[in-house]
Amino acid sequence: ATRIATHTAEDVFVRGRSLCGELIGRVGFTQMIVFQMLGRMPGETETRLVDACLVTLMEHGLTPSALAARLVYSSGPEALQGAVAAGLLGVGSVFVGTIEGCGALLARIVATGEGATEEAARIVEEHRAARRPVPGFGHPTHKPDDPRSIVLLDLARSEGVAGPWVAALELLAEAVDRARGRHVTVNATGAIAAVLGDCGVPPEIMRGFALIARCAGL
Repeated sequence: ATRIATHTAEDVFVRGRSLCGELIGRVGFTQMIVFQMLGRMPGETETRLVDACLVTLMEHGLTPSALAARLVYSSGPEALQGAVAAGLLGVGSVFVGTIEGCGALLARIVATGEGATEEAARIVEEHRAARRPVPGFGHPTHKPDDPRSIVLLDLARSEGVAGPWVAALELLAEAVDRARGRHVTVNATGAIAAVLGDCGVPPEIMRGFALIARCAGL
């Protein structure tokens, strides 16, 4: 059994809405993504922010996922889906998929309420002790700041979407800078984790949005 979709001889129904009568030609693809994933139709502002996140992640040059797709396609050009699938396997904890890791950390900070500053410092210390980078921070090319992050966070603030998740990212960024003794870039995945969080997307499915965007890019 599923609550997501069903069909009759005359129509298809997605989360209780008629695909032919209410959705096709009436809602955009980004709206449909949020509707199917979260079970609610997003508003105009929320749609614009999620759409901006998807656009941000679609393309970024010769990343591991792009290289994997190209190599597999050269071996089997008759099966485009195989090449795209190979590229999607490269969306992991180091490239693109760090959205999920950062989102989980931001969720911890948001949940602590008044102790958010201390929790951010605790997270940084945990990663330093384990010799692991804090997901969502650092970039080999974009320094001192990631231009994508600046645009996304400014958009979230100007549209009134920025809330506790963006605030948590700011606290975490301050803690990272203090621990390193210098400014560390908040990369695009960090900004996207904060924006999606303020749009109500749970951390455990944030990588799904990254996969959708990267699929189109591949």
